[in-house]
This record gives sequence, C-alpha cells and structure tokens, in this order.
Amino acid sequence: MESSQENLFDEAMARYQAGAAAEEILPTFLSITEAAPRQSAGWTCLSWLQLLCDQPEDALRSARFAVKLNGQDPQARINLSLALLETQSKGVRDQIQVVQKVMAFAPEMTKDLQTSIEDGLKRKPDWKALQKVKAWLDL
Repeated sequence: MESSQENLFDEAMARYQAGAAAEEILPTFLSITEAAPRQSAGWTCLSWLQLLCDQPEDALRSARFAVKLNGQDPQARINLSLALLETQSKGVRDQIQVVQKVMAFAPEMTKDLQTSIEDGLKRKPDWKALQKVKAWLDL
C-alpha cells in the first residue's frame, strides 16, 4: 500500500476500534480496496464490515478475494466461513479446518481471533453464524 493508503487504513482501523459503526467505516474500506486491490488486509476488513452490515453476498466476494490474496490469514478464512454460512453456500468445513490448523501451528494468533469474535458478538449479539464458528473453533 502507498503511504497515504496505509494512513487511511490505520485511521479507519483506529476509528473502528474506538467503536465507530461498521456502516460509517464501510465506505472507507471500499475506497481502500479500490486504491490497493492487491492488499489482502483491506479485503479482509471490508468483508468483516460487510458481514456486520448484513451484506453477505458482497462479503462472500470480498472474503474470497482476501483468501485468494493471502490463504494463510485465519481472519480472512473466518470471514469466508461466515459469508458461506450467511449465503447458505458450501465449503464452510474446509475453511474452518484451515483456521484450526493455523491456530495449532501459530497459537499466538488465537487471541486475535478471540478478540475479533468477541467484537463481532458485541456489535451483532444475535449473529448465529458467528456463534457457530466460535463453537467450532472452541474459542
């Protein structure tokens, strides 16, 4: 990412972490992915925000792209799992298994995933798909 895109990304992440609504930040991540389409982190964040904003079809496209760009990112795979569940598509088990393997080989990532899932359930308490994923990952 260019410096200005990195700054935009960091600022948007800071706003999100400070409690800004997903709907408020979603347009920023749309512009980030347009400006830097080969950066998986932008697509991963965009798919998460789309899921929070009840845009599962868009989230599915974004999450698939994030995984294509970085297949080792467990958050991208969780987002893809959620989007697959939300759109009643196949392939969830494969994604969950990859996340489980990553967690086994890189246990330090588990805390970040737990934090992300807790955040999702705070922002969207009745999120059934996320509750399933949390149970499957035993987080």
